Amino acid sequence: MKHSSIIAFIFSAIYSLLTAFVLASSSNAGPFYDSTAYTECRAEPEKPLYNGGMLNEKEASVSGGDTLRGVGASYTPAYILHNLTQNTIYCFSIWVKIEAGSASAARVRAKLRSDNATLNCVGSVSAKQGCWSFLKGGFLLDSPSQLSILFFETSNDDGKTQLEVASASLQPFTQEQWKNNQDYFINTARKRAVTIHVAGESGESVEGAVVNVEQIAKDFPIGSAISKTILGNIPYQEWFVKRFDATVFENELKWYATEPHQGKLNYTFADQMISFVRANKIIARGHNIFWEDPKYTPDWVRNLTGEDLRSAVNQRIRSLMTRYRGEFVHWDVSNEMLHFDFYESRLGKNASYELFAAARELDSLATLFLNDFNVVETCSDERSTVDEYITRVRELERYDGGGMRMDGVGLEGHFTRPNVALMRANLDKLATLELPVWLTEIDISSTLDHRTQAIYLEQVLREGFSHPSVNGIILWTALHPNGCYQMCLTDDKFHNLPAGDVVDQKLLEWTTGEVKAKTDDHGTFSFLGFLGEYRVSIMYEGKTVNSSFSLSRDPQTKHVRLRI
Repeated sequence: MKHSSIIAFIFSAIYSLLTAFVLASSSNAGPFYDSTAYTECRAEPEKPLYNGGMLNEKEASVSGGDTLRGVGASYTPAYILHNLTQNTIYCFSIWVKIEAGSASAARVRAKLRSDNATLNCVGSVSAKQGCWSFLKGGFLLDSPSQLSILFFETSNDDGKTQLEVASASLQPFTQEQWKNNQDYFINTARKRAVTIHVAGESGESVEGAVVNVEQIAKDFPIGSAISKTILGNIPYQEWFVKRFDATVFENELKWYATEPHQGKLNYTFADQMISFVRANKIIARGHNIFWEDPKYTPDWVRNLTGEDLRSAVNQRIRSLMTRYRGEFVHWDVSNEMLHFDFYESRLGKNASYELFAAARELDSLATLFLNDFNVVETCSDERSTVDEYITRVRELERYDGGGMRMDGVGLEGHFTRPNVALMRANLDKLATLELPVWLTEIDISSTLDHRTQAIYLEQVLREGFSHPSVNGIILWTALHPNGCYQMCLTDDKFHNLPAGDVVDQKLLEWTTGEVKAKTDDHGTFSFLGFLGEYRVSIMYEGKTVNSSFSLSRDPQTKHVRLRI
């Protein structure tokens, strides 16, 4: 679905009082979140979001060349912000252009200096001379600030790159307002209205028939990584299967695991894990075919060059994808391409395209992904900005005039403290690719205590689930004897930790519970259900009729007609 279509769908989908209730019922409903995003450089800037919000002729702008007291360098332009409040979510956007006579292109990072803290990046964009680029982000403060400065720096850091700015906007949302907006998006993008019609043998409406509806499968997969530690561990398997309908193998498919020594292939653990997945009707992502980080490339591969390396690469992809053709719904073809370039640096700039082309040929039904970190977690990592991600996708799609049809956007999501405004802004920009987005490796840093991990995990899960472009979430929580990569959901006895409680709560909250009611005098019963597969039974005067139906994304009410 095109990004514009997604937005149109959301605004046109007020098909039920149940969805309208989400915002209208609150006396503090506040502004509606604006998902608008632009990723192409434009001749002229668009109008500011929210009509400028707090920056609509209310805040002073520091003119070009002025030195900001307390910042310690010359930055231009900047905005002076008064009386920012604690725990308010501020959404920021602006159009920027590099002035003539400066560098032809540069990454621009928005920063915030408040009374008590400096936020090094609250939004970024790759800007150019001669056209306007859209920066979108935001921030949240731990404590109130009487005086703050929102300013910009460029990646050139040469003191000569000057910026023009236009259509600046800063819109505050209280926590309640933010949640109201999330709930609205969930109700419109993740649910659909259903009307069940019950008729008798002659087609007459049947009043008083008992309708029982049960969701048996979800359209939005939520899963967790597993490792070989799940094999033979019945308590772990039972705990996992009870909760999750999607998974990914943490390490067992990676090249260093399947071929640690050249020519000596070992798929033992991967085979056993795919048998477990298949037996329990769980979908699995294939992670990964190639990892661009030399550190995680087999030692023997690092020593290859030229045609020897190319031959090894071809054998790897053919062996792996032929063996598991049809088993994995996704493949992470090139892992962390934004940060590393092992294959392109040795096989040429067209190497990435060739990898995707080979994967497409070997498993045409699998969804092919790029996968990288620090795209939605932060904007401080200049190697993996949202603009860099979008640029790489478009380069592959346009390569050599023909290009590769890209299938999916993989976002690892290894968070410390989430910036929900920035996360949502970057998802808005990624949505312009018109590709499904998956959060593929979600966890919260082990530097935080269990309670804080749970709080931040809930924020990330709500952001992902409520964004219309996100199609699934995988947690990076495979359990090992010594714990997990960063965040565990349980202890070694499978008793929930706080993060596990959050996951269980969300799995329950985002599933349609058993719905039971009687048809009205028109022989109908209506409800709002999460997208997915349903089983329905109708009971009337000793007769029972069983049927099933599915709910897919559509603004129209789903009508299910049954005769008893």
